Amino acid sequence: MSKRYPLMELQDVPADIKERIVLIQEKSGFVPNVFLAFARRPAEWRAFFAYHDALMERADSSLSKGEREMIVTATSAANHCLYCVVAHGALLRIYEKKPRIADQIAINYRKASIDPRQKAMLDFAMKVSSQSHAIEEADFERLYPHGFDDEDIWDIISITAFFGMSNRIANAAGFAPNPEFYLMGRMPRPQKPIE
Repeated sequence: MSKRYPLMELQDVPADIKERIVLIQEKSGFVPNVFLAFARRPAEWRAFFAYHDALMERADSSLSKGEREMIVTATSAANHCLYCVVAHGALLRIYEKKPRIADQIAINYRKASIDPRQKAMLDFAMKVSSQSHAIEEADFERLYPHGFDDEDIWDIISITAFFGMSNRIANAAGFAPNPEFYLMGRMPRPQKPIE
């Protein structure tokens, strides 16, 4: 992590933020660095994670959790954000149960083992990421035959834009991915012995 912006210590963050971080730690076995990096500014932490959850945890979206992580991984790779590619690539591998999918999408989603719907989704997300000023009606029309409606497209736009902001903060502030992320979802979890 950056010497300029060191991670906060868990005991030094406000109680509501600490409670959320502890839940994440209990579930994953570690504290993702992004939680402690953003904790330096509690109001921004709360706003950031509230919007994150509204986009990434929304139950009524027709985009699967894996597809949302595909958007994050592909656009974060285009933005050269190591933290987000590694962290969200791990989630992508887990949600899709495909150990190679995140690497394929980060390097070249057009050659990844994904279906035409997902490819169309990522084509659109990449254009939002790098050429949002050039989005036109034809871009929307290309998505409709794949079953996306305007609310789904809003999700693609919002996820791309939100993580574009996150990529820039992580890059400029020097967020480093936790070592644990690199191996997540690559190997099957060992089975516990039956007693």
